[in-house]
Amino acid sequence: MTPVTPVAPSSGTKTVLITGTSSGIGLEAAVAAARAGWHTVATMRDTGRADALRQAAAGAGVADLVQVKRLDVTDADSVAGCVAEVVAEHGRLDAVVNNAGAGFVGTVEQHGMEPVRAAMEVNYFGVVELTRAALPHLRASGGRVITVTSVGGVIGQPFNEAYCAAKFAVEGFMESLAPVAASTGVQVAVVEPGAVSSEFVTSQGIDIPALLTAAGPYAPALRAYIDRTLKSFGNAQTSAEAAAPVIAALTAERMPFRVQTSDWAREFVAAKLADLDGSAVQNLTGDWLR
Repeated sequence: MTPVTPVAPSSGTKTVLITGTSSGIGLEAAVAAARAGWHTVATMRDTGRADALRQAAAGAGVADLVQVKRLDVTDADSVAGCVAEVVAEHGRLDAVVNNAGAGFVGTVEQHGMEPVRAAMEVNYFGVVELTRAALPHLRASGGRVITVTSVGGVIGQPFNEAYCAAKFAVEGFMESLAPVAASTGVQVAVVEPGAVSSEFVTSQGIDIPALLTAAGPYAPALRAYIDRTLKSFGNAQTSAEAAAPVIAALTAERMPFRVQTSDWAREFVAAKLADLDGSAVQNLTGDWLR
C-alpha cells in the first residue's frame, strides 16, 4: 500500500470526522461538535437516513458546520476515499470519533460464527481501518482519536459474546495504540457508555419470542436476561447525555484515556478493574440470569 503523505493543516476551523451519525450518540455528538465550533463531517453508511441529523443541526443553528458523507467502515476503499476527501476539502483532519457500531443478542452455540464475524467487522476492524487511515493526518495536526466503546468492552455480558468480544478487542487495540500515538503528538481515548436509550437498541430488530424459541436449553437464562435488560433500558441515559463526554474529550486540552458516560457506568467498570480473580464480575453477571 502506498504510504500516505500528510499535508500541513490549513489555518482555520478544526475538522472532526464522526461515524454512525444517523441516530443516537453519533447524531448528538455531530450536532454538539458543530455547536462547539468544529467543522463536522458526519458520516453514515446510508446517507438516505440523514434527515434527522440535518433537522437537528438546523434546529441548533449549525447546519453550515455539518457535512454529511457516506462511509461504510467495513469497506476499506470507502474509508480511504472518505478520509482523502475530507482532507482535500478542509485541508486538515483534527479528530476522528469512531462511533459506528452494531449489536447482537444470542449465544454462539445457537447462532454460529456469522454474527461473531459481522460484529467484529463493524465494531473492531472498521474502527482499526478508519484509525489507520486517519493517523497520518492526525499526526500532522496534533489531533486525537476518540472511540465510543461500551461498558461491554470491560465486562463481558451474557448473550452478548459477539458484541463484547469486539468491544474488548477495540479497548485492547486503543490501549495499546495510545502510548505509540502519543509519542507523535496524537491523543487516544475510549468513551464507555452504559445503557443508552437510542435506536441502537430498537434497530437490532430483535424478535424476542423467536429468540427464546431458538435458545433451547438457554431459554430460561435468556428470558431472565431479556427481562433485566428491558428494565435497565427503561432507566437509560439519553443519547445527548452519552454524547456529552465525547465532546468533552474532543475539546479538552488533554484527554484522559478512559471515560465513562455516567455514574452507573463508572461503578460498573470499577467492579472489573478491582476484581483480580474475576469472581466479583461472575457473581454480578450471573445474577442477571436468575
